[in-house]
Amino acid sequence: MLKIREIREDRDLTQKEIAKLLNCTQQTYARYESKEITIDIYSLIKLAEYYKTSTDYLLGLTEIKKPYPRIK
Repeated sequence: MLKIREIREDRDLTQKEIAKLLNCTQQTYARYESKEITIDIYSLIKLAEYYKTSTDYLLGLTEIKKPYPRIK
């Protein structure tokens, strides 16, 4: 279960605001949230960095919000 809608709403952000961050249309972002289309890896990474969480959390693979340590 994708958590991109949940985390966006928790932070009182609009689809339009996140779409601007991802350089896509609000309609495209809405389709990501509804799972009508698959979010691309670059947008997923950008969201994880923006929300300071892991891609696994956004994809619903873990409940741990804390991001993984970066490889140096």
